[in-house]
Amino acid sequence: MDFKLEICIDGIQSALNAQNTGATRVELCDNLSEGGTTPGFGTIDSVRNSIDIGVHVLIRPRTGDFLYTDAEFDIMRKDIESCKRSGADGVVIGILRADGSIDLERTAELVRLARPMSVTFHRAFDMCINPLEALEDIIATGADRLLTSGQKNSAEEGASLLRDLVQQAGKRLIVMPGSGINESNITSIAATGATEFHLSARKIIASRMIFRKEDVRMGNSPGFNEFELKVADPERIRNIIRILKNM
Repeated sequence: MDFKLEICIDGIQSALNAQNTGATRVELCDNLSEGGTTPGFGTIDSVRNSIDIGVHVLIRPRTGDFLYTDAEFDIMRKDIESCKRSGADGVVIGILRADGSIDLERTAELVRLARPMSVTFHRAFDMCINPLEALEDIIATGADRLLTSGQKNSAEEGASLLRDLVQQAGKRLIVMPGSGINESNITSIAATGATEFHLSARKIIASRMIFRKEDVRMGNSPGFNEFELKVADPERIRNIIRILKNM
């Protein structure tokens, strides 16, 4: 099977782990626990200078919905220009209108601005009102790829729509399943006909801190722990690559 594997990461160690285990590229983000936002440019430069595989950068100025003000749209334009200067291989974008349709005009403007970088339309698609119409709109913007869970919380749950999207897109656009992909379901997700897959494959590692002030928290997210770090797991990535190669 001819496949590509994109690892969603938020730091340099995960980038190195992804490259060293055979991933095709990384999607570089910040704030993964909240769906991801644009990372800092120190991180972008460090990752770009540390690995040889592809680096696609998430362009999302804030968490929450995908209906952006003019000021937020201007931030997205500036971030894309900075990514281009940094040597990134691609950007990952997504904009909706208030009625749940794809914001075709502003998305197309960002696609044009991003060239010659690759452009992926991200899981904002999973919040849109009509997925089959939205797919045609995304194709019309000139984007290269769609990252989607099939409008469900996981790609496994959305497999039926993913199959339809792959067939409808044909060779006009790459449909890349993402969300909840792991060793136990990669085979069924590959059965949709997709050939590119997006996953984080993370594991928890303990902080190296010796002194720990356990009664003070820096964040309020459920399950957040300052003394645990999450990184891409080389063994999990190897296992998924092994499964895909044997299909």
